[in-house]
Amino acid sequence: MPIFDFLSGQFIDVIHWTDDTRDTMVWRFEREGHEIKYGAKLTVREGQAAVFVHEGQLADVFTPGLYMLETNNMPILTSLQHWDHGFRSPFKSEIYYVNTTRFQDLKWGTKNPVICRDPEFGPVRLRAFGTYSVRVSDPAKFLVEIVGTDGEFTMDEISYQIRNIIVQEFSRTIARAGIPVLDMAANTRELGKLIAKEIAPTLAEYGLELPELYIENISLPPAVEAVLDKRSSMGVIGNLNEYMHFQAAEALGKDGAGAAAIQAGLGAGLGMQIGHAAAQSGPWGAAPQVQGAALVSRQVPPPPPVEHVWHVAENGETKGPFSKAALGRMATEGTLTRDSYVWTAGQDGWKRAEEVMELAQLFTVLPPPPPGS
Repeated sequence: MPIFDFLSGQFIDVIHWTDDTRDTMVWRFEREGHEIKYGAKLTVREGQAAVFVHEGQLADVFTPGLYMLETNNMPILTSLQHWDHGFRSPFKSEIYYVNTTRFQDLKWGTKNPVICRDPEFGPVRLRAFGTYSVRVSDPAKFLVEIVGTDGEFTMDEISYQIRNIIVQEFSRTIARAGIPVLDMAANTRELGKLIAKEIAPTLAEYGLELPELYIENISLPPAVEAVLDKRSSMGVIGNLNEYMHFQAAEALGKDGAGAAAIQAGLGAGLGMQIGHAAAQSGPWGAAPQVQGAALVSRQVPPPPPVEHVWHVAENGETKGPFSKAALGRMATEGTLTRDSYVWTAGQDGWKRAEEVMELAQLFTVLPPPPPGS
């Protein structure tokens, strides 16, 4: 093997990077023991950028494409190397590949509750969580401000810092928005866009941008949520008295246990009345006797209704008054018929006996046939 071929084999003439991970943001092209050959091929794929660092100074940034590392397409690096057009020697530079695709489904959330003032409930503590995506918008600035000389920089190394920025801006936005807690679920999309807009200048200083930010949930402390659930239940029930009556009727319809429970409740209510009367009694015990008498009087049935008395028209004359029992005997004897006219106080004029509901039944009850008939 000629010595020239041996030396040329030590030079790297193809530079490229294929990422088989899902979280690598920056990867440094390793060149230990090798030099980059003048005229080598540099491959930058879609979703990548290649940054050249020469002697500690950022030289060139290459966007997606295929490049021949020559003087005409490396103006900055050429000026640093002081090349002329006929120079063909290898050179040493650090090459960093930067992943410019989106890193998605990244989590964020409030570590501690955020205190804000709600127009309906007053001071409340809120927790929130969601997802976001991030990508490198300025590879050179990202390399200078964040990566430095790290040969393999992953998303985990900066995700914590981005989460802190999101949570801080979320707290400020919620405090200034004045949106009621019960209406926040309907405004999560607008809040997410507002937060992303507010933190954009800060991330731009790192060479990053936030294409998407989602608020999945905004929640109250468990104790407050339990009270809200009870309040919602009361709203669903509506009229509390009607609901209690319904519950009692449903319990009676299931089994005897419901009836027993109601009887027990009635007994308890009677005991409370007696206890209340005893508490109001004087030192000589007169009040309990009065209360006991009142309880006894409440148990006496009401007086029966007043019985009507009737007058009967016969041959242009008025006879009576007669009780209903007397009219019954007259109907049995035949002196009172269905066509007899009767009148009682409160009745509108004379009516036939069969037209009066109270007397019509006197003519429907007939004695059984006599024996031997």
